[in-house]
Amino acid sequence: MYRRDVLDNGITVLSEAAPHVGSASLGFWIHSGSRWETEAEAGISHCLEHMVFKGTERRSARDIAEQLDSVGGHLNAFTDKEATCYYARVLGEHLPLAFDVLSDMLLHSVFAPEELELEKNVILEEIKQHEDDPEGLVHDLFARELWPDHPLGRPVIGSPETVAALTRDMLLRYTQDWYAPNRIVVAAAGNLHSDQILELVGIAFGELKPGDQESHLSPPVVAGGTVRQSREIEQMNLCYGFAGLPQTSPRRYALACMDVAFGGGMSSRLFQEIREKRGLAYSIGSYFMGYHDSGQYTIYAGTSPETEEEVLAVLREEAERLCQDGLTAEELRRAQNQIKGSMLMDLESMSSRMSRLGKTELYFGRVVDVDEVVAEIEAVTLDAVTAVARQVLHGEAVLAAIGPPEESEFEESAPNG
Repeated sequence: MYRRDVLDNGITVLSEAAPHVGSASLGFWIHSGSRWETEAEAGISHCLEHMVFKGTERRSARDIAEQLDSVGGHLNAFTDKEATCYYARVLGEHLPLAFDVLSDMLLHSVFAPEELELEKNVILEEIKQHEDDPEGLVHDLFARELWPDHPLGRPVIGSPETVAALTRDMLLRYTQDWYAPNRIVVAAAGNLHSDQILELVGIAFGELKPGDQESHLSPPVVAGGTVRQSREIEQMNLCYGFAGLPQTSPRRYALACMDVAFGGGMSSRLFQEIREKRGLAYSIGSYFMGYHDSGQYTIYAGTSPETEEEVLAVLREEAERLCQDGLTAEELRRAQNQIKGSMLMDLESMSSRMSRLGKTELYFGRVVDVDEVVAEIEAVTLDAVTAVARQVLHGEAVLAAIGPPEESEFEESAPNG
């Protein structure tokens, strides 16, 4: 069983004790990500995540790196479009140390100017690495084409220009605005005592004042279209897809079942038709992502330039067949079992349990019970899948492609003679 407490200043504390395991996972979830950045701030959430590891008033960057390593623990963080999470995994006996390190990083980071300049260089190298990975980059290209001129369409990492322009004052102002206690969720799962977690949070955060930053959300306007980039590579990397559903949509469980059956695994229609039957691609699959008021549904394929049109034709044919005929009863049953099995096996990990607590609190304002999710998955009908397929797959389509230059590009640039 989990426990939920809310301090007077708004910070939410979630804990799930599992005394039968030896480890515990702790996460500080910040309801802040690249979605709330201005165009000039693009990448600041991600940069801030880097900078809290670079030293506090009590700890150097090396101290932060060594203290959990010295007890066999693990410390890390990630930034997403609508959340930032700082997390640790340790033996239960070392949970107070993990809490002290994480809270110190969030509350007392110094953001030394010289460290900021060094870390901006690190992030610029990270951007270059990402730019050199067409298989990953094509997903950013897809989001930008789906939601042009909206923060959800921008990469979380920012651009070289915006990252280079970030200053210490910008980081301090952003922290003050978006790292307020009423935007923080502390989640913990594993070998722990809930009273101890609540006490630690109260001591570290209890005196902080709630923030007054309004988190107005402007829904993105969906645009269809095609965007292509040429690279000196051998394979075409394709993202083909549509706007999806918000994270809180009542149809999200039907979409999950549709996704698994359509492109979510080795037994899916796309995998069987495109890879197994036709041998057109090594990588083929689909996924959906939900945000507060929007979402995306994306199919990725890696194929040869010569077979790109055939792959896209099969994708469109299979999508239309799904919209017209729906799934079979066996496909739906298999998808339901896959989703339930994956979710329940994930619960054997304390890190997954902690993440589930934090994510559901951010999106639903409560912890969504596992039994509730299982019941919703089991209640999905064939008609519900067909309806959500028509809603999503009949929307404005977006195609993003990164691959080798076409022959005409070489011909145009070839010298005369």
